Amino acid sequence: MNKSIVVGAGELLWDMLPGGKELGGAPANFAWHASQLGGQGIVYSGVGKDQLGNEIIDLLSKRGMDTRFISQLEEYPTGRVDVQVDSSGVPEYTIETNVAWDKIPLCNQRSELVNQASAFCFGALAQRDSVSFHTIQCLLDELPVNCLKIFDINLRQTFYSKDVIELSLQKCDILKLNEDELPVVAKLFGIEGDETHILDRLLNDFRIEMIALTKGGAGSLIRTNAERSWLESPKVTIADTVGAGDSFTAALAMGILMKWPVNRVHQLAVDVSAYVCTQKGAMPLLPEDIAKVFAQE
Repeated sequence: MNKSIVVGAGELLWDMLPGGKELGGAPANFAWHASQLGGQGIVYSGVGKDQLGNEIIDLLSKRGMDTRFISQLEEYPTGRVDVQVDSSGVPEYTIETNVAWDKIPLCNQRSELVNQASAFCFGALAQRDSVSFHTIQCLLDELPVNCLKIFDINLRQTFYSKDVIELSLQKCDILKLNEDELPVVAKLFGIEGDETHILDRLLNDFRIEMIALTKGGAGSLIRTNAERSWLESPKVTIADTVGAGDSFTAALAMGILMKWPVNRVHQLAVDVSAYVCTQKGAMPLLPEDIAKVFAQE
């Protein structure tokens, strides 16, 4: 059976963690975990034509990922993020600007990828620069109607605007955000009221099919107009939470593509993200007992 092509478009960088550098960037994390869960994960991004960029290409290639849609740019360096992790494993990010993933070009060979994509994940962060914003929006407009479009909002520092978020919400099928991002989005659009009311407004105002709301150690909620699924987070020993949300989104996407019921999709997303929390960095190898659940379908 052909694997579903699952694209993560946006930032691709090195997370500079206290223990050393780890490959990261939310869309890249998403694509990597989707590739472990039965999909063909592809990163659409840019890195510098430098040593750090070469290392990223080499590492992803060694992991069996298609790197044809990662442009190497001479004019801009590979992105880096300084990550400080607190005693609970929660990261704080300081993100470099004017780097390669700010200038992601529209590849001439993109048509085959776009036409065959089953799922496409993007966020607000990579749209902070007009070049990458234009590229991501063009890709969204070129995708097939039946491609699953996931807006994993990923608000960082001040690198977002109402205009970018509004346009992205209008084009997505699924919105993924966390408990800190929900009130920010509500304020941007003048939505007042409790969590249920805010989610209802977002679902209906933007005609979104599903919202996934993660709440760290407390749990996570999946909402559609017809269903509500709440699951508590498993109690695990946390190494760090870097990339946990991205792995949640990847499992969510793969489960939906497999047409699983919402509660089953949700449970697998929780299991995957909980495991990632027990590992250092955003792109650990998943254990066989998790990956094989998807492979058996």
